[in-house]
Amino acid sequence: MSAISLILLLAAAVAVALGGAALHTALGLRRRLTELRVQLAAAEARGTLARASVPPARTSPDAEEIRSAVAAALAEERERELAEARAFWAAQEARDNRAEGLLPEGRGAEYEGADLDPALLDALLERALDGGTHEGEAFVPRQTDREGAGSGANVRRPAAPGSEDAGESGNPGNSGHSGHTAGGKGPGADSAELAAARRRHPSHPGYDLNGDPVVPGPATGPDDLEESGGSDGTEESDGATGTASDHESTRLRLAELAERRTPLADVRPGPLGTLDVYVFADGTTVCMTPGHRETAERLAAAVREGVEPVLLGGSGVSGSYALTFACGGESVYVLADRVIVSL
Repeated sequence: MSAISLILLLAAAVAVALGGAALHTALGLRRRLTELRVQLAAAEARGTLARASVPPARTSPDAEEIRSAVAAALAEERERELAEARAFWAAQEARDNRAEGLLPEGRGAEYEGADLDPALLDALLERALDGGTHEGEAFVPRQTDREGAGSGANVRRPAAPGSEDAGESGNPGNSGHSGHTAGGKGPGADSAELAAARRRHPSHPGYDLNGDPVVPGPATGPDDLEESGGSDGTEESDGATGTASDHESTRLRLAELAERRTPLADVRPGPLGTLDVYVFADGTTVCMTPGHRETAERLAAAVREGVEPVLLGGSGVSGSYALTFACGGESVYVLADRVIVSL
């Protein structure tokens, strides 16, 4: 081969090598640009997300608007409270008015019943008896018997002693109701139920709620009054003697406890100073009223500590008592309106 052919061959090889290197470099640059675009798109996406999540900056609040809002809220609250108070007092007044309306006239028990009107009573009796005015008669309700005869409307009461019916009735058996009832015979005889119903009527002389016959008791004369007065005086004197004897026995028992110097075994203060109970070693129980809580607690503390309080003595004037206890080296005084001693 000639030299020219070799030179051309080398030139072609060099050109091919340079073209391949240029192509490789172009491909690398393109790949790099693609990566940069991807990174740039990701960065833009992150920036957009960050801008969307961050809140905008706050502006300084207006103090005047805040004051107006608070004032409006307070005004609404005050109006609501006033409305509730008005509704409550209106309901209270309505209840009071309703309660006052239910009370009888006069707002108490000081009202008096009206007297019976004789004309009204006569009209009622006339209507009940289906006839004219019947002096000395009263309508007594009565059930019909099994035969269907005997109605309460046909029952006639005995006439008053000074009425016309009493003068017209010439038969002695018809002058009073007791004759018919005692005999139990004749057309005018009354049954036991009717007689009891009549006695239950307030107008009957022997008025009784149970309808039982009233047995008149012995008359009470001046002698009876004197005897009853004497018995009352005896009872009163017995009561006074019993009270005096109780007072004397209580005083003697307290003196005996003081003489024997019987120690206290237990002290029980009562609630709210109502009654204090003192128990001595021999079983004697002394109840004092009204109690003195501080004194009772002081004596109870001495008993718990082993110091035995002893009754030194006492005095009784007009039913009241003053007792003195020796508690160690001190003296404790107890005043009571009433003392009860039980063995």
